[in-house]
Amino acid sequence: MDSRRCQVRIAGALLELLPERALYWPDTGTLAVADLHWGKTESFQQHGIPLPTGVLEDDLARLSAALTSTGARRLLLLGDLIHSRQGLTPAVVERLAVWREFHASVACVLVRGNHDRHVKTLPERWRLDVREASIDEGPFHFAHHPEPVSGRYVWAGHLHPMVRLGGKSDTLRLPCFQVGRGVGVLPAFSAFTGGLNVSRRAGDRIFAVAGTAVVEV
Repeated sequence: MDSRRCQVRIAGALLELLPERALYWPDTGTLAVADLHWGKTESFQQHGIPLPTGVLEDDLARLSAALTSTGARRLLLLGDLIHSRQGLTPAVVERLAVWREFHASVACVLVRGNHDRHVKTLPERWRLDVREASIDEGPFHFAHHPEPVSGRYVWAGHLHPMVRLGGKSDTLRLPCFQVGRGVGVLPAFSAFTGGLNVSRRAGDRIFAVAGTAVVEV
């Protein structure tokens, strides 16, 4: 195993938390990510707000790296794949179609999130298996919203969890995995997102994404 990853055992299954902000389930060859918000930069630019380009390219490179390093056969997209209808410019649609073709051997399954519902039909060339609500597999329930489900451990996104480290005068705020007793929340995959500071509850484990490593804090 890559030393940058962090292993956890949940509901009897061995999982890996990756610094690319992804969850890997080796037994099934499944990589899971949440909150990619494709086209967010373009959405803001449509409203005349100047933003730097390159966010999408950086995110795609990180996603490709996670797929390559794990050898994942399936990619689960746990909601908010896109940011808005306005962000799906012809250039964005084409760039993502090219990226999808590069990873044509990987099955891509999207569980719709609240942002994805702004677009009824996503481009065919992205070759997505779209699910409206959730996926149950093994001991897990994969969804967008982190809501408990009886009899299964839930993996979700939506909250963009962040952890604040340090003291009053010197703090660091990092994306994190929040692994609770019955619900685990993935960090937002996109680097161009805000985040919600986690409130640690009894039984929670928090894993910060610190550069090229995942560290329990």
